[in-house]
Amino acid sequence: MARLDIHVLGSPILRQETERVTQITPELRRLVDDMFDTMDAASGVGLAAPQVGRSERLAVVDADDQRLVIINPEIVHHEGGLVRAEEGCLSIPEVYAEVDRHARVTVRAQDIDGTWFEIENAGDLLGRCLQHEIDHLHGKIFFDRLSLLKKRRAMREWEDEKRKYPQNVRVLPVGDLPPEKSAAIKAGSKADAK
Repeated sequence: MARLDIHVLGSPILRQETERVTQITPELRRLVDDMFDTMDAASGVGLAAPQVGRSERLAVVDADDQRLVIINPEIVHHEGGLVRAEEGCLSIPEVYAEVDRHARVTVRAQDIDGTWFEIENAGDLLGRCLQHEIDHLHGKIFFDRLSLLKKRRAMREWEDEKRKYPQNVRVLPVGDLPPEKSAAIKAGSKADAK
């Protein structure tokens, strides 16, 4: 497994519609393993393919004691009105806002073997996470669900934070190394591979 770079707000791929997965390949399985490794290293509860620079319609989730791969997911039912709670995003580090989401959702998706399954009446953190990651697969971020005033406030916070990511990419530390040394190691290994 490998830790992947996380694309941050400003990277064009975060605003693109993803492509339906038509075949489960060894490469796709490796991508899923790498996404779990990346999500865990970043202390996240969900990660969608566009966040790691990929266009496949898939995400990984680890919330409410459920660790899931969702391929070609869709929300097939929602109920219970909207519930407001604080959200953050691995692609918009250190910026948080109160977001309205459906209280409960039923999601239909394929697992890593390509088998269709349903997650019924997912609420709490799992339901919120599923909705957040499915938004990513359609080129949306949680800022898009904010009122104009809240969105402006969040964008101001992001303006201060985004300076840390001049290439619109967040490089995760390798092991116990600080981010600067991790980036140097990654750059060196890319140079070695050429």
